[in-house]
Amino acid sequence: MDQLTSTLLSAPVLFFALGVFAAAARSDLSIPETIAKGMSLYLMAAIGLKGGVEVAKAGVGPELLSALAVGLVLSAVIPFLVAPALAKIGGLDRTNTGAVAAHYGSVSVVTFVTASQVYGDTGFAIAGFMVAVLAMMETPAILSGLFLARRESGKLFSRELLREVFFNGSVVLLLGSFTIGMVIGEDGFEPISPLFRAGFTGVLCLFLLDMGLIAMRRILKTRSLTLRLASLAVLFPIVNGTLGVLAGTFIGLDTPSAAALGILSASASYIAVPAAMRMSLPQADAGLYLAMSLGVTFPFNIVLGIPLFRWMAETARAMT
Repeated sequence: MDQLTSTLLSAPVLFFALGVFAAAARSDLSIPETIAKGMSLYLMAAIGLKGGVEVAKAGVGPELLSALAVGLVLSAVIPFLVAPALAKIGGLDRTNTGAVAAHYGSVSVVTFVTASQVYGDTGFAIAGFMVAVLAMMETPAILSGLFLARRESGKLFSRELLREVFFNGSVVLLLGSFTIGMVIGEDGFEPISPLFRAGFTGVLCLFLLDMGLIAMRRILKTRSLTLRLASLAVLFPIVNGTLGVLAGTFIGLDTPSAAALGILSASASYIAVPAAMRMSLPQADAGLYLAMSLGVTFPFNIVLGIPLFRWMAETARAMT
């Protein structure tokens, strides 16, 4: 209960709630798209840099390698786990099943960044190398989702799609800034730390305000989101996040990092995967997969998932 209260009363979550309220009240509050994109670039660069610096301090070891391997497997397998429920319970056709499943196998950078900030404020610090796991988990799910959607058509992937998957902006920026952080180390990061540390929480608050506005407006706008699909959008993060926490605990990650792997497994992409789906599956219902991932799963993880997966990780550690 203390963890839940501290999460709900943290500044980033309260700004997200403000955005949801403003959109629900039909307020004209908005953040210009160019500013929102700039904030997104800043957050990804900051989290990548800080993660790289932490790895430079600790070194590359078996813990990082095992976390990368588990993250890759989870991202590739989760779409196959959620697909039957989407088809049988949600009533989706093969194309939309594959498109939605890809979102749930991939990850939400902003969910991870928010969790890192909320956890860090209470001394529950996630290992820096988890940023590399975050980047690793963005792309395998896209390939799995396309396989599910196209497995009977004979045409799975194209050169354009593979380029979008492996060189999309978020992956390039995360891995690039992570590498830069490893190269420059703590001494090299010190001169630029005022920009990437002092302003981080403030930018995150404004970005989550924008996310709250977008999430609620997406729910109000779409007509494809049924009660069954909305329920699945809550059930999936609970089940997938539990798998992530248990896998992280099993391979010996520290408790905060096991919780982070749970958050990564529970989150659903609303940036990288929609871009790939628009290119490769234009016939899929974009309103549906964005309403589920951004409109339902994202708020659930921000408000309840962050404290839930911390509690799961601490409980799992206590039982081992």
